[in-house]
Amino acid sequence: MTEDEARPQLDELRVLIDGLDRDIVKLLNDRMRVVEDIGRIKRLAGLPIYEPKRESEVFANVIASNGGPLPPDGLRRVFERIIDEARTVQRQRMQSDGDKP
Repeated sequence: MTEDEARPQLDELRVLIDGLDRDIVKLLNDRMRVVEDIGRIKRLAGLPIYEPKRESEVFANVIASNGGPLPPDGLRRVFERIIDEARTVQRQRMQSDGDKP
């Protein structure tokens, strides 16, 4: 395949990637909205943000649903990052809710 033959195919695939990236952003923000609600409930109940058992359940769930080609350890690293950001969102939610009368 020549570069001239490859360019249109690459452009088409990159358009698909851009759309998938937008879908991922939407889903991540949907997830974080739920995380905000969880943070609010945890604050009201006096529960800790960090729950190692729940994190293990999340990892088990996503790995069990993985059909590849992303390997389980790669998927786990992605979700470790997502969960880390979720804890940040929960802390922010708990602080901002705590400031409300």
